[in-house]
Amino acid sequence: MTAQPMSDVELAGQPAAYWTGVAYEALIAYTRARQAEKGYTQPQFWLLRNLSANDVSPDGRGMTLAELRTAMVSYLRPEDDLAAEAEALLERGWLTRDTEHRLWLTKEGEQARVDLARNAPAIRAALHDGIDDADYVTTVKVLQRLIRNAGGAGS
Repeated sequence: MTAQPMSDVELAGQPAAYWTGVAYEALIAYTRARQAEKGYTQPQFWLLRNLSANDVSPDGRGMTLAELRTAMVSYLRPEDDLAAEAEALLERGWLTRDTEHRLWLTKEGEQARVDLARNAPAIRAALHDGIDDADYVTTVKVLQRLIRNAGGAGS
């Protein structure tokens, strides 16, 4: 069944929570599918980023899985298995584990992080196709206001 286009008046009455949820699921699914085509997962990329002194990590120090989960709590999904994802990166030689169970980024892992990050612009470009930057900025500002209006911590 094809949904009929809604008028602006009908769209204005739509629940934001519904549409943001639909958008979130679609954007995550698209992003993860493109990453899978390149041979990695989003959680694997996040692990590399959170362990890199050249990215999210403030100092490049190793972290335990529990510390990494805490660092990524705002964007991990329930189905994300960081232990399994870390094992895959250990097998690739992109991470090492010390005697205190801290994961460390290897030189090869840092290079992989840099290489994998090169996929992000193409993913963004595909998702932003037909959306000019001004409309995107307006959308983000509206979402931030909705978050603030709901008592959230929107910027």
